[in-house]
Amino acid sequence: MKKLHSFVLAGCVLAFSQGCEKNNPGETASNTTTPPSKKIQLAFVTNSTNDFWAIVRHGCNNAAQNLGNVEVDFRYLTNATLAAQESLVTDLVASGVKGIAISPVDGEKETEFLNQIAGKTLLVCVDSDAANSKRVCFIGSDNVAAGKQAGELLKAALPKGGKVILCVGYPNAQNARDRMQGLQDELAGSKIEIIDTLADQTQPDLAQKNAQEALAKHPDLAGLVGLYSYDGPAILAAVRVAGKTGQVKIVCFDDESETLAGVAAGDIYGTVVQVSTRMGYDSITRMARYLGGDKAQLPEGNILFKTIVVNQGLVESIQVYRQNMLQP
Repeated sequence: MKKLHSFVLAGCVLAFSQGCEKNNPGETASNTTTPPSKKIQLAFVTNSTNDFWAIVRHGCNNAAQNLGNVEVDFRYLTNATLAAQESLVTDLVASGVKGIAISPVDGEKETEFLNQIAGKTLLVCVDSDAANSKRVCFIGSDNVAAGKQAGELLKAALPKGGKVILCVGYPNAQNARDRMQGLQDELAGSKIEIIDTLADQTQPDLAQKNAQEALAKHPDLAGLVGLYSYDGPAILAAVRVAGKTGQVKIVCFDDESETLAGVAAGDIYGTVVQVSTRMGYDSITRMARYLGGDKAQLPEGNILFKTIVVNQGLVESIQVYRQNMLQP
């Protein structure tokens, strides 16, 4: 098992390091950078303040450090509304940033606004897409495939089938829609039935409340699926309060510390983990190089990363990986 852990950890590190370029030994910053006053100003805008973004930010900072000629203005969306996100992005454009990476709250509703922004600065979508907008490219996980992985976990957890409920921040966000599509595709023909989808606007307290009410309303509920990073810990708390740990199976996404602890304890059946450092690293690196003239860095369409299925046997390696990423 230790060998397996080491193998998985090595794979995780490789997935990150593939997006990292280090200076050659003995090479100094002065060999490769432009003067500080001429650094490329880029911005990254999240759709919430959840812990998921801390590792994405780590990737952004790593990219800026390796490139040397970039400064990143990383902005957490503290008020998770369309109006707040649009106001934040408008201010960034006014400040003169040369490129913005954004995870839209609602790609469809923000399309017109994003089209306006794309006419003023380089725009890419990260984590969640606005496919009908004029953004140059989408960088993120293959969320349909990730949804299928969640479906595989759910089928393994519930071999006899049963009723399940989905918990999600923004049901209309493209990443959520893709995950739900993949999940539904994988569950087609099984005895598992999705009876409801509960939205929580990326508010962990509301996510826990939704799960608690669902457990009370449906005594025969067999499983809960959390589609956003904080949903795993919120669902776990609700299941524990209800005294149904182990009885109601939990499948979720991402690698928040409470989620991984729940997997390690056997209270969460499994989680689908994104290589979130790559989202941050690639978005900044590719935007900088694109602005430098290498247009191949942002091909039209999508740049997709694979996700990792983490169960009790693999959780230790992911915990170590996450801790390393969050070290100063």
